[in-house]
Amino acid sequence: MKRFAFVAATAALFALPALADTITINDAYARVASPMAQSGAAFMGIQNTGMEDDRLVSARSDVAQRVELHTHIADGDVMRMVEVEEGFEIPAGDMHMLERGGHHVMFMGLNRKLAHGDEVAVTLVFEKAGEMDVVIPVDLERNDVTGEMGGMKMMDHGDGHGHKH
Repeated sequence: MKRFAFVAATAALFALPALADTITINDAYARVASPMAQSGAAFMGIQNTGMEDDRLVSARSDVAQRVELHTHIADGDVMRMVEVEEGFEIPAGDMHMLERGGHHVMFMGLNRKLAHGDEVAVTLVFEKAGEMDVVIPVDLERNDVTGEMGGMKMMDHGDGHGHKH
């Protein structure tokens, strides 16, 4: 019986790295942010090639004082960004897009400007796959240069309770 438990535990250890292999990051980029900007955002496709659903539960980066998972919600004619504390489900065999106007990684309290050509190191934390370090390029070409913030009338970087970050 002890031998079976040891073999099962050893097999489980070798299976853990395979979980991280089921998540891949595609087409990641961060938006350019001026030296005066207090926040920035990153976008990407998260592909889950595994047989189990997973969940992106948090993110970390030294580029900002705080990193949160955010989404947009409509509040009348105004779109507001709010934290999604439970994270984002990444369905098995599917892609979950973090994109402008939807889910995204939010950098709050930037420690430096995000200039075109820079890179941002981010650790994505998944419920099952664990931690994944990614380097995200800052891309001016991917920014909305119309000045209309993606067609939204106004952006409120509040916490959903009227508090500004």
